Amino acid sequence: MVLVTKQYRCMHSATCLCIKGHLSGDAIFLVFQHLKWNPRLIALMSCVCKWFDDIAKRVLWKEFCHTRAPKMMLDLQSSGSHSVDGNWKALAKLLVYCSGSRKGGLFDRIHVPGHFVYRTRFSRTSGKSFLISQCKTDVLYVSDPCEHLDQGEEGDVGFFRGLFKSFSVSRVRKMLIDRDAKLHATEVCPYCKAKLWNMLQANMVPRTAFSRLGAYEDSVEYYVCLNGHMLGRCTLLPLSDSEEASEVE
Repeated sequence: MVLVTKQYRCMHSATCLCIKGHLSGDAIFLVFQHLKWNPRLIALMSCVCKWFDDIAKRVLWKEFCHTRAPKMMLDLQSSGSHSVDGNWKALAKLLVYCSGSRKGGLFDRIHVPGHFVYRTRFSRTSGKSFLISQCKTDVLYVSDPCEHLDQGEEGDVGFFRGLFKSFSVSRVRKMLIDRDAKLHATEVCPYCKAKLWNMLQANMVPRTAFSRLGAYEDSVEYYVCLNGHMLGRCTLLPLSDSEEASEVE
């Protein structure tokens, strides 16, 4: 009841300036541990209460990430890597949010609203398919495509996202810099607001990415931001008769 009352109070002020009268940080931790680190609720309360948002950034999003993808988090923080420390909110958003596309944005041929995704599989093995041969020693986790079907002339569209381990010392970053790749003039990463490199323009999209996604060869494009977050789109190939049958089964 106290938690609901405080949330209600914060929602009805233009800017939450409250610093007293909340539950303790330990109590908040226990409440959200019981709620299995519900990302929708964490995001909602972060929007309406600055005090809560500070706790979420420091503690709750980190716990959510470790609970949602424990092996991936362990790998990302191994070997002294600190690439995700201090940016847990952005990583949590990447795990559960498909950014979609909008007119005039990165993928501006269609408009697909961003949306929450309940469960997504991220694979280090799949990530290898998105790296050119010179960069195969890098570690990249990539999601299965989030499918948006029957998008007019674009057909069936897939959006995918990913994250590099230790991007600051990766071969991909070094090659982008060596090739004098240009950062996008206006658009930024939807997860951390950092500037973006266009991997297609840098000629760093390998053919293996098309087959991994099940997409047309000329339809795959993706971006990587300065913090190592990846987002992309593709036009998906139609299912074969045998694949459609297995979907029904």
